[in-house]
Amino acid sequence: MATVMMAQAAAPWRAYWALTKPRVVAMLMVTAGVGMILAPHALMSPGRYLLVLAGLWAGMASAAVINQWVDQRIDAVMARTQGRPLVAGTVSGPAALLWAGFLAALSMLVLTLWANPLTAWLTALGMVGYAGIYTRYLKRATPQNIVIGGLSGALPPLLGWAAVTGEMSAQAWLLVLIIFVWTPPHFWALAIHRRDEYARAGIPMLPVTHGVRLTADCVWYYTILLAIVAVMPWLIGMSGELYLVVSSLLSLRFMQQAWRLRQGDDPAQAMRTFGFSIVYLLGLFAALLADHGLNQLMG
Repeated sequence: MATVMMAQAAAPWRAYWALTKPRVVAMLMVTAGVGMILAPHALMSPGRYLLVLAGLWAGMASAAVINQWVDQRIDAVMARTQGRPLVAGTVSGPAALLWAGFLAALSMLVLTLWANPLTAWLTALGMVGYAGIYTRYLKRATPQNIVIGGLSGALPPLLGWAAVTGEMSAQAWLLVLIIFVWTPPHFWALAIHRRDEYARAGIPMLPVTHGVRLTADCVWYYTILLAIVAVMPWLIGMSGELYLVVSSLLSLRFMQQAWRLRQGDDPAQAMRTFGFSIVYLLGLFAALLADHGLNQLMG
């Protein structure tokens, strides 16, 4: 334990912050926050909202740390992850696990006290799904890893919803479904760009096992499915015309990017598709939020 504590003291705080995958977790937190705002509930104090968000962040951050601890060998092979703290030696393995354990315990405590036990256990389930089942097993076992394991990464809007209502409504699950369907084209576009690195690391991503052409086809088909799923909030009356227009335009653009990936030979198109997929998801949830605000103003 003394060695672990010394390693913690020696490592800069930025290294521990980097272990939490701040950009990825920030994206997840946006969807969780939108889930909280869209959920019908009695207003809480600003401090309580911040505590709930902090609890959700700690759970997601803990899973991200464990993900990097498990993936040290893979991260050392891939160019985009070679600078991560565990690979670079900035943080030791035991220190990273201690950090992850602290964040997990903090998440459970805060969410149990200031949200509800349902949210605490759902967050814990998401941590186990991502850091354990996906990272430890699915990622190395099947080219459908991201499809099966995508559910854990799609849970944040449900967590936000449950945190303020204590329930898991069909509307919250629809938000989960949107992210679940978005995940494969998002990651497969990146996997096409990083195909050689995944092959060297021995990870059976779809472009490694079935080729770039089939993967590009799957990206295209998934964007069509996503466009259909993205309209559902409007179809069930969860959102209005503003969301319908914005989501339709975003879906058409995503489909265009996926079509170019499928039809062309431009090696840069995979990253363009990947980059727009991030814009797509953030834009979609921003549209949900803006539409909700407009409806509130109009009474």
